[in-house]
Amino acid sequence: MAKLISKTYGEALFELAVEEAKTEEFLGELTEIRLILEANPDFTRLMNHPKIRKEEKCAVLTECFKGRISDELTGFLLLIVTKDRYREIETILDYFCAEVKKLQGIGVAHIVSAITLTEIRKAQIEERLLSVTDFRQMEMHFSVDASLIGGMVIRIGDRVVDSSVKSKLAKLQKQLLTTQITPRQEVEVK
Repeated sequence: MAKLISKTYGEALFELAVEEAKTEEFLGELTEIRLILEANPDFTRLMNHPKIRKEEKCAVLTECFKGRISDELTGFLLLIVTKDRYREIETILDYFCAEVKKLQGIGVAHIVSAITLTEIRKAQIEERLLSVTDFRQMEMHFSVDASLIGGMVIRIGDRVVDSSVKSKLAKLQKQLLTTQITPRQEVEVK
């Protein structure tokens, strides 16, 4: 459900940004808003508090952001509050940012490897991803998970390529568990 909400609102905001030719402006403002929200967790608690009326929340939002960000974004934030969707603000903003990056030809790749990769290896992976996708640029996020044993897992959007040893062992185990072993029939030798 949360994914549907983030897509619906994020897409609406993206379409507005494209229609108004303000994708860069909105992206910059939303990046600043995110930094403000991360630095002020009390603000998020206030916006999500069930006993505070929507009108009061909207007044706080207007006081904080009116004149500091575009009227369209202020209106969008007010809409999220009035529709009781503020809990999804992070995923909505994530969706919007991903759509803007797609429009700009920037792919976002999350690479999990069993060991820390060298800068040379990271560059090789980026080069390879650029050659097999339609993106002009890649935003790379690397992390390490020793439980993979070997290999790596690459995620770009909803696409996942899992070449980890852990995954291969799990597939092998599943295959072995589902294999039916029939007893051998003995052949009589005369």
